Amino acid sequence: LLRIGPKEDFFHCSKCNLCLSLSLRGKHKCIENVSRQDCPICLEDIHTSRVEARVLPCGHLLHKTCYEEMLKEGYRCPLCMHSALDMRRYWRQLDDEVAQTPMPTEYQNMMVEILCNDCNARSTVQFHLLGMKCTNCESYNTAQDGKCKQPAE
Repeated sequence: LLRIGPKEDFFHCSKCNLCLSLSLRGKHKCIENVSRQDCPICLEDIHTSRVEARVLPCGHLLHKTCYEEMLKEGYRCPLCMHSALDMRRYWRQLDDEVAQTPMPTEYQNMMVEILCNDCNARSTVQFHLLGMKCTNCESYNTAQDGKCKQPAE
């Protein structure tokens, strides 16, 4: 896949079967033969494409142009829902918004089971309309995993 840029700026990862920027050596998540998959956004082959590929933190690949379009609509990998950007600054802003937004009385003690899309941890947290924070990695990239329940009085 080494068709873009000078050879000395890249290395070949044999597990991913992909040439990557030297800055990613030892810092990317390997997915076997990841370049042999189609871009999940445009559905075109990544390996034979002349468009540069973007490696997401989860290890999946998107065409760079598809990645830029994706960021206009959201922040998550379309394949695994892992955050495609460092969202920590935004999560801290959301902490403030959650703290300043009281829940209606009927939801104030509601607990919910969540699954974190970033670290895959499951936890039981207080329900909030703005988002539910993972107790493991502090991400709000979570999904409700089960019904709401009132805590035992």
